[in-house]
Amino acid sequence: MSATLSGLLSALASALVWGGGDFVGGLAAYRRAPYQIVALASLAGVALLLFFAYLANERIPPPPDILWAIAGGISGAVGVAALYRGLSTGSAAIVAPTAGVVSAAIPVIVGSLLQGLPPGTRLAGIFAGLVGIGLVSKTANGRVESVRSSLALSVLAGAGFGGFFVTIAQLKGGLLFAPLVIAKLAALAFACLILVIRREPLPSPASQPIALLAGALDAGGNFFYLFAVQHVRLDVAAVLTSMYPATTVILSAALLHERIRSLQVVGVGLCLTGVALIAL
Repeated sequence: MSATLSGLLSALASALVWGGGDFVGGLAAYRRAPYQIVALASLAGVALLLFFAYLANERIPPPPDILWAIAGGISGAVGVAALYRGLSTGSAAIVAPTAGVVSAAIPVIVGSLLQGLPPGTRLAGIFAGLVGIGLVSKTANGRVESVRSSLALSVLAGAGFGGFFVTIAQLKGGLLFAPLVIAKLAALAFACLILVIRREPLPSPASQPIALLAGALDAGGNFFYLFAVQHVRLDVAAVLTSMYPATTVILSAALLHERIRSLQVVGVGLCLTGVALIAL
């Protein structure tokens, strides 16, 4: 299997796993404050990634990679917390699609500036993927009176995720698990700091097993994305990974019996078209 194909498949695996984590984390966020869920999820991610880093006998990353990992961990934590907060307001119709498109657009812009525009077919695939991400995230929910606040939260969430995509792509040490351990430690420390400032307690991990599952899935998505971005362009890996809302929509329909709208079906089709064009 070629390195490029491995990277493409890993990016798609990241979308599947991250979509599952988003679904589970969304369920957990209905019962707890966003940064409480982020802290518990980060704790689970640290434990899982540390275990695999030990098995792989990975060394401590070089100082530049440590700094990039810390930046990525904090950026990702802000993105997740903003997404959960936005979804909890009932304005998913605004938050989810805007965050998805912004998170994919940022690395596309950065990748184009650093690496130049991709070939024509891949550029068309990226465009189809961006449109598909927006459509597949559409829901029937949303309150008109909270549009401005929800838009701000969605842009913040997308910027946080996009920042994670870009910063993690800067890792040069060739390691997979050790840098992500540092990123999750940074996310955990940042979330705990916010909880202290807000005087919110850290829930017992035993009381929120669903948040721990979300953290394990998020860690898996991080791993697959880092592997992907080491083998394909930043913009390609980020757009494919950002198709995770399709997984969330499918799980919501299958497990929660939520109705899939026609726009979402079109969005899934555009995502699949984007994948095919990018893989050419």
